[in-house]
Amino acid sequence: MDKKNALRAGAVTAGSLMMLLMTSPALAVARDDGDDPGPGLSIAQTLGLYVATPIVLFLIIAGLVMVLDKSDKPQSAS
Repeated sequence: MDKKNALRAGAVTAGSLMMLLMTSPALAVARDDGDDPGPGLSIAQTLGLYVATPIVLFLIIAGLVMVLDKSDKPQSAS
């Protein structure tokens, strides 16, 4: 039974690798008509946009939820 599972896993892995090797890069190099990309982002701009901004937004929302929580229930220690 163990040999059968190993053979199945090998076949799935080989099939997945073959599909990955046969895929094209989605025509990322070819430009479309009207394609006009702007200047690229620096490392600091990228980190600020995709790392710092979501963290800051999360902290603002969490802070507002804690401050505006109007429950009158006392905190009980469990």
